[in-house]
Amino acid sequence: MDMHIFQIKSNQTLPSPGGILIASPLLNDYHFMRSVVLLITHSEEGSMGIVMNKDFRYHISLNQLVPELEGSAYIPVFKGGPMERDTIFFIHTLKQLKGALELGNGLYMNGDFKAVQQYILDGGPLDGHIRFFAGYAGWSHGQLQQEIQRNSWFIGKGNSERLLHDPQKVLWNNSMNDLGNPYTLWSKYPVYPSFN
Repeated sequence: MDMHIFQIKSNQTLPSPGGILIASPLLNDYHFMRSVVLLITHSEEGSMGIVMNKDFRYHISLNQLVPELEGSAYIPVFKGGPMERDTIFFIHTLKQLKGALELGNGLYMNGDFKAVQQYILDGGPLDGHIRFFAGYAGWSHGQLQQEIQRNSWFIGKGNSERLLHDPQKVLWNNSMNDLGNPYTLWSKYPVYPSFN
């Protein structure tokens, strides 16, 4: 039997904007445990990403934050990371949106927020097209690369279908499974092994 299958190691792929960071099942940092992070920037200066699968303990809606949207359907705001939680970011597939940053794989970040408000008020579809986040994840110079070398993160490809359609509770498992073996096996690693 190949015993290497039981050693949880990063795939050591180089991260790039538009790709995803998938937390190792052994990473038990409060902010990043079982997280999937869409990488927005990655350079010599540092890296920035949005956590795609975390919610606030006390749910927040865009309707609460933007008075103009008070009468529209409930729009959740997810926990994008521990930094600058007072800043709203949005990941979307609206390629015509002025000022949007193209991430690749059909994904964009931010853009003309007034146009997004009008899109919502006009009844534009949200599910699978746009998600809102408060805060972001950030790494200083060389920090992310060190964490990858310590096997804290696996690198995957960003996919608008996966990131904007999958329920948050299954995004980590599905992203691990997308990497194939041995990651599929590691996706079954229990959150609290001592409970087994």
